[in-house]
Amino acid sequence: MADVMESPVLLTLLSVTAVSLLSLIGVVLLGLQDAAMRRLILSFVSFSSGVLLGDVFLHIIPELSSSPLFHPQYTLTMLGGILLSFTVEKGIHWQHCHVLPCEEHHHPVGILSLIADGLHNFIDGLLIAGSFLVSVPLGIATTTAVIFHEIPQEIGHYALLIFSGYTKTRALAYNLLSALTAIIGAVLILVIGSSVPALGNYLLALTAGNFLYIAGTDLIPELHRGMTRFLPALLQLALLTAGIAVMYGLTMMGS
Repeated sequence: MADVMESPVLLTLLSVTAVSLLSLIGVVLLGLQDAAMRRLILSFVSFSSGVLLGDVFLHIIPELSSSPLFHPQYTLTMLGGILLSFTVEKGIHWQHCHVLPCEEHHHPVGILSLIADGLHNFIDGLLIAGSFLVSVPLGIATTTAVIFHEIPQEIGHYALLIFSGYTKTRALAYNLLSALTAIIGAVLILVIGSSVPALGNYLLALTAGNFLYIAGTDLIPELHRGMTRFLPALLQLALLTAGIAVMYGLTMMGS
């Protein structure tokens, strides 16, 4: 039994399943009244903006630059992620806005964040599986870091889907679906091993471009809309900074 529990394959699958189930953390918000939920939305958007930016600049870019497989094409891939996000957003606008001006449609950030979060979770699965293939302690440490990383991100992502116009139940279901890509990523690595070592780095670069686009063109501009009072603006700044601080704290834990 002990040998089974020390199996990298079994531990990998258990770990990515646990990480995927973190997407259901949004269920704690289902009992809130709509008015209370609306008051929390911009706060979560502020925090999520900091998480996305912190993830890009404190985790993804340093990870790419320190990789022995680093290649200047990674920066081109990041730009490609931004262009891809722009293209997807345009397509969403055209799909929902057959007649201009368009008044009612899901905010494009919802679908964009699902794409980016699914890709991010897929890479989490890659990293967890790769760590367990090296050693069980390294796999456990990586899983722990991912869990602490995912808790604030999944809460913020659930809030973003609500902000985008989805119902609470649908947002929870979509959040779970995007989280399940971690299992796909883990299984892929378990199957192919390390035969394609640069694949994860290119996906990381693409994710960085997506996250930068979402934070810079959708979330932060939304925080400026109609914001004229000093204290609410100060709270947004504090929450944005807190999101970055959480990502920095994870960096320090892993150093």
